[in-house]
Amino acid sequence: MPGRVGLVTDSTSSLPVGLAAQWGITIVPTQIKIGEHVRAEHNVPTDVLVRALEDNLNVSTSAPDPAGFLWAYEDLAARGADEVVSVHISSKQSETYEIARRAAAQSRVPVHVVDSGTTGMSLGYAVLAAARVAGAGGGSRRVMDALAKRIEGSAELIYVDTLEYLRKGGRIGAATAMLGGAVSLKPLLTMINGRVAPLTRALGTERALRKLVDTAVQKAGAQTVDIAIEHFDARARADTIAARVRERLPQVREITFTEVSSTIGVHLGPGAVGITVSPR
Repeated sequence: MPGRVGLVTDSTSSLPVGLAAQWGITIVPTQIKIGEHVRAEHNVPTDVLVRALEDNLNVSTSAPDPAGFLWAYEDLAARGADEVVSVHISSKQSETYEIARRAAAQSRVPVHVVDSGTTGMSLGYAVLAAARVAGAGGGSRRVMDALAKRIEGSAELIYVDTLEYLRKGGRIGAATAMLGGAVSLKPLLTMINGRVAPLTRALGTERALRKLVDTAVQKAGAQTVDIAIEHFDARARADTIAARVRERLPQVREITFTEVSSTIGVHLGPGAVGITVSPR
C-alpha cells in the first residue's frame, strides 16, 4: 500500500480496474439483481445486463454488502494503513454511504467516510487525486481536502436515449420535467446537489451529442482538465465523442475512456454516454 492512508471507493466511480490497482485504490462492488439472482456488478457481463434490460426483465441495483466494506478496511489495516478514507456515490442516489459508515464503526483503524455528492468519473477522478496525496505521504486531512477540491470543480454531462430507465429506478429527480416530450427530443442531464437533474434537450441524437461536446468544452474553458468519456453499450458513440473532444480541447493531456459502472448503466439505459470534466 503506497501510503499510511488507505483509499476505498465503490464501483459507481467507474474507475478502470488497472488505474485503481496502480494507485492502490480498493473498489467495493455494488450489486445487481436480475430476477431473483443477486451478484456483484463485476460478475454481471454487460451483454447479459443489456439483454435483460431490453427484454424488460426485473433489473434493480443495491448498495454493496456491508461485509465487503469491513473486509476492505481490515485488509488495508493489515497492509499497514493507519487510517482509511472511504468515499462514495451521492447519498441521495444510494444507501452506500450509510452502509459504509456502519462498517466503519466496526473497523480497527479510523475510517473517514465521505459522501461525494456525485458519481461516475467525477467520483473516480476525485479518488485518484486523493490517492496521489496519500501516496506522497499526506495525512487524512490533506487527502480529504484533495477530494473536496476535485469534486467541487467537476461536472457530469450525460446523454440518454430515454428517461424511462431513470424513471423505473426512481432516480429521475428534477429531470421528471423532461418526460412527456416528443420522442425525437433527446435529454441531456447532469448532477446537481447530489441528484440527477436536467441540463437541456436537443432535437435528435446527433444534435444532442454535439450539444454534449459543446457543453463540455464550455465547462473546460482554458483550464487544465481531465476528461473521461463513459458509455453503456454505446462504444461507437463514445468513440465519436472522444474524437470531437480531442479536436476541440487540445490542452487536455489525457482522456480516460471507460465503460460506465453497470449499476449506473441500469439507471441510464443502453446507449447512454457521458463526459466528465474534472479540473486538476
